[in-house]
Amino acid sequence: MTALDPGATLGPSRYPVRRSDLVRYAGASGDFNPIHWSDRVARSVGLPGVIAHGMFTMALAARALDTWAGGPGRVRELGCKFTKPVVVPDDEDGVTVLVAGTVKDVTEDGVQVALEVTCGDDKVLGQPKAVLARG
Repeated sequence: MTALDPGATLGPSRYPVRRSDLVRYAGASGDFNPIHWSDRVARSVGLPGVIAHGMFTMALAARALDTWAGGPGRVRELGCKFTKPVVVPDDEDGVTVLVAGTVKDVTEDGVQVALEVTCGDDKVLGQPKAVLARG
């Protein structure tokens, strides 16, 4: 079985997420919503604290997929639902997002991968799946 044959497991890949990562992502994306940097604002809208941008979390999944596929530019499709926030504490350690996958099928259209993206005990992306370009 090769790395991208049906049934192959991928990962888990571990990604630390710190507040400094959120600041850099905000600058790159232009998303300066204070729920991503202010505990006061995040709590005032019912969140448990500062949360990572959903698209930042999805980008971590894309990074893992590129690594598994052997390099950048191999992700053809990536989709999910944002189900739980990644709460990022104001400390040096932050939190860790884990990305794991299973190859479900290989067709002419590409390699179909089911993902599991978690932070602690929470699945933070719902029904995440991707298609990678074939070798």
